Amino acid sequence: MKEKLRMCLACKNMFDKKDLVRIVKNKEGQVFIDSTGKQNGRGAYVCKNAECLQKLQKQKLLNKTFKTNIDEAIYKNLEEDFANR
Repeated sequence: MKEKLRMCLACKNMFDKKDLVRIVKNKEGQVFIDSTGKQNGRGAYVCKNAECLQKLQKQKLLNKTFKTNIDEAIYKNLEEDFANR
C-alpha cells in the first residue's frame, strides 16, 4: 500500500504523511499541533526541518494558509515541538 504524500508548506517538497508535522485549525478557530494526524479541521503540513520552521515563522505561512491571524505562541509551540523531536 502506498503511503499518502503531503506537501510541506515551507519548502513545497512532497513527503510521507508520517514524516511531517500537521497543524490544524478546527471549526472553533483554534490552531494547534495535531500529534495524532487525525484531528478534525483544516490541516497544513511542515517537514521536520529547522529551515522550514524558520521560513514558516518569518513569512507567516500559517496566517496565509488558514486566512487568520495566528498567535506567536503557536509558532513558539512548533519551535519547542521541533526541538523535542
